[in-house]
Amino acid sequence: MENPFKWRHYQGDIILTSVRWYLRYALSYRDLEEMMTERGLTLDHTTIYRWVQHYAPEIDQRSRPHLKKSNDSWRVDETYVKVRGKWMYLYRAVDSSGQTLDFQLNETRSARAAKRFFKKMLGSRHISTPRVINVDQNAAYPRAIQDLKKDKLLPEGCHLRPVKYLNNIVEQDHRFIKRRVKPGLGFHSYPTAWRTLQGYEMMHMLRKGQIQGVGKGHIQAQNQFIAGLFGLAA
Repeated sequence: MENPFKWRHYQGDIILTSVRWYLRYALSYRDLEEMMTERGLTLDHTTIYRWVQHYAPEIDQRSRPHLKKSNDSWRVDETYVKVRGKWMYLYRAVDSSGQTLDFQLNETRSARAAKRFFKKMLGSRHISTPRVINVDQNAAYPRAIQDLKKDKLLPEGCHLRPVKYLNNIVEQDHRFIKRRVKPGLGFHSYPTAWRTLQGYEMMHMLRKGQIQGVGKGHIQAQNQFIAGLFGLAA
């Protein structure tokens, strides 16, 4: 396997530690720059930013084959993320146990966007075909579900349930992501936002114990898992 840190000025463990801390904790890039300085490492915050942009999607992609299987009761909702000074819609879904199913960043809140999000989830190996999908009162969801059933992508027996209080679990789950976005004061472009959000979301899944063989609260095991994805010893 090709060295994922080839041509980098710093060692892989330093890079991964910086990226992992940024994605897991509510830190700014300048916070991390100061923390690394305390440890005798001269790192510019823009260097850490470039690392996050490169390796956050890698963490997401490499972790997905190791995700535990979800259950068949979905909770779907959107939250807001500021990109280029404008609010965009971050579609997110969890199952009834709180396990993250998937996420998607869209400029619009529409039936087309909802359908695209559902199709993405239905194509994921770790996600069970839904028996019930709980949503808010957004009129886009019934249209999207109807289209998916017509296209034979959803079973006819799948029940759409627009019950707001049952979505509390996903609304509470949004908080982890919102706390990570706040120190950065929003994103300057869609690609920047999307790459960073992939890292936030996968680290959140890891923290919740969604990786096979890596328990919730087992910080050292979680760190070892990330290091192992890139061929390093934690």
